[in-house]
Amino acid sequence: QVQLVESGGGLVQAGGSLRLSCVASGSIFSINNMGWYRQAPGKQRELVAFIISGGSEKYADSVKGRFTISRDNAKNTVDLQMNSLEPEDTAVYYCYADVATMPTRSWVYWGQGTQVTVSS
Repeated sequence: QVQLVESGGGLVQAGGSLRLSCVASGSIFSINNMGWYRQAPGKQRELVAFIISGGSEKYADSVKGRFTISRDNAKNTVDLQMNSLEPEDTAVYYCYADVATMPTRSWVYWGQGTQVTVSS
């Protein structure tokens, strides 16, 4: 079994910053992609950013230049540094990880979500 635990959400004024962190634990052989999705009220869940084990990063157009994703492979963590936050960034943010529990078996696991609220 694999668990993902997020931290770092909260309330911030527009233009401010927050840093989200996520740690994976359990029966982990290796982790491929790790990243973040978000879901705002009444909207579909959308990909914010992900990072592969080799370090390549991808971002949604709406957060490019403002958000930075990073990971520590040794600690099984992924962070999301969010700068210049806008009210439109308000959402529940979910960490995910594509985890191999065996060399030939992998599954995507999700965190419980952390609320980010940006006031105008």
